[in-house]
Amino acid sequence: MDLLALSYPAISEADRAWIQSIRAEYDSQYELVAPHFTLVFPTSNHQPEALSAHLGAQLQGQPPIAITLACAIVVKDPLYEYTHTFLVPDQGFSALVKLHDKLYSGPLAGDLRLDIPFIPHITVASALDPQVCKRVADEINGHKLSISGFVRVIDIISFANGTVTTLEQIALQ
Repeated sequence: MDLLALSYPAISEADRAWIQSIRAEYDSQYELVAPHFTLVFPTSNHQPEALSAHLGAQLQGQPPIAITLACAIVVKDPLYEYTHTFLVPDQGFSALVKLHDKLYSGPLAGDLRLDIPFIPHITVASALDPQVCKRVADEINGHKLSISGFVRVIDIISFANGTVTTLEQIALQ
């Protein structure tokens, strides 16, 4: 069982539906998990209780993070043959990077992948053909994208046997 920390951003239903319409066509994880920011990537090195205690302590006093998604970028997956299209926040980018780094302290420090850059994002497309992701990004960026919302809750997730299960939710204060 892998453990992760995700945030499903609080955005309008219209914006969520628009993101999901793209994901339904281009993201194989569309039915597995809702649009999200991954803050702690899959790890099997920790027990759920220990991860929960660590994240709870690190999130103490953390205010919600305002975000505005304003562009799409194309990123080659460093581990697999896929390329992705990410929605990336203009507003909230640095706060999400700092939160990610804060969470990867203490017992999670050894899990941090320094060989892969952390880019806060919501994946909307994945494909073996990078040109597919480029076309999706170009289509998105050809319009005035501005999706505002908040990261208000961090979900501790287990991923096992192709199923995502929320173990705990930690509200940002």
